[in-house]
Amino acid sequence: MRVLVVFAHPVEESFGSAIYRRLVEGLERNGHEVRGLDLYAQGFDPVMSATHRRDYHTPGHNAAHVADQLEHLRWAEALIFVYPTWWYSLPAMLKGWIDRVWVPHVTFELPSGLQPVRGKMHNIRLLGGVSTYGSPWWWIRFVVGDLGQRIIMRGLKPLCHPRCRSFWLGHYRMDSSTPRTREAFLARVDQLAATL
Repeated sequence: MRVLVVFAHPVEESFGSAIYRRLVEGLERNGHEVRGLDLYAQGFDPVMSATHRRDYHTPGHNAAHVADQLEHLRWAEALIFVYPTWWYSLPAMLKGWIDRVWVPHVTFELPSGLQPVRGKMHNIRLLGGVSTYGSPWWWIRFVVGDLGQRIIMRGLKPLCHPRCRSFWLGHYRMDSSTPRTREAFLARVDQLAATL
């Protein structure tokens, strides 16, 4: 399977970076063709400028600004996000990537009349996320709501293949984690890579 792993963390020695490397290595070891997209390392600009916004609804113009990123999306059969949850949501870098790259007429068709948004990324048949959270799972799930997961699973998934499968893997209480809990989570990442 062709797997695009989109990673957003600015610190190379972070646990998030360890997750990203472990996932990419595990997927490759299990025979998948993998593209790792480290947004910070590649210097992706998440800011939607006035020009980008003016061009957002214009076919061709909107895609020209992010043609390299769209090529990755078109190539992928699976899309996995790896990121830390900050202030209960996606890091600004990743949110900016979604804002700028998932453009109309390429990744979806805008609603018309009573028709809802229609997805165009039918090549993506598997969508997932791996995130770290400072809070306990019950706080994220029942008090705040996992906003990052909702954006990806409720916002992006409908734009993918109609039978797109999905998964989510979270490391909770990151702020009080230990080497043992982190290694146990990396073992879960290994298992995920082996079972996709």
